Amino acid sequence: MERSPLPKVLEPLAWLEGTWRTDCGSGNYPTIKEFKYYEEISFTYIGQPMFNYTARSYSISEPKKPMAQSTGFLKVDPKTNKIFLILAHNFGLTSIEEGEIINNVVCLDSIDILRMKGAKPPQVTQMRRIFKLDDNNLEHVFYMATSNTPELTEHLRAKYVKVN
Repeated sequence: MERSPLPKVLEPLAWLEGTWRTDCGSGNYPTIKEFKYYEEISFTYIGQPMFNYTARSYSISEPKKPMAQSTGFLKVDPKTNKIFLILAHNFGLTSIEEGEIINNVVCLDSIDILRMKGAKPPQVTQMRRIFKLDDNNLEHVFYMATSNTPELTEHLRAKYVKVN
C-alpha cells in the first residue's frame, strides 16, 4: 500500500517524521539519583492529519530493562502554529500538552494531567518539553514539577539520530 503525501498542516513538522534513537540520554531530578538511559521515539504519519507518537526508554545500567513508555498523538491547529500532544504514560498518567512550532523548535506545556488511582507518588503537576532540530540531530529536553518539587525543573535531556 502506497503512503499518501504528508498533509499541508503537517509540513512544518515534516522534519520530525521518522524514528529517532539516542546513544545515551541523561536524567536527574532533586529527589533522585542521576541516571543514564537509551530511548527510541517515533513520529509516524498514518494517513490522518497528525503524527502517532511513541517513546520507549530502557536502562543502560541493566540492558534491555524497560523504563518509561508513552504513546499518543501530535496534532496541529491548521490555521495557526499551535500544536497539541496527547499522551498516555505507562506509569499511570495521561497528559495534554499545548504549544507551538517556530522554525525547527517545538515547545509544549501541559494544560491537563490526569493520574490513575494507585499511581506511585509524588504527583506530577506540570510538564514542559522542547524538541529541537540541531545539526540533523533531534534534541529533547523534558521538565517537570511535582507535589514534592513545585518548581519546573529539568528532568531528562537526550540527543537522537534519525534511523529511517
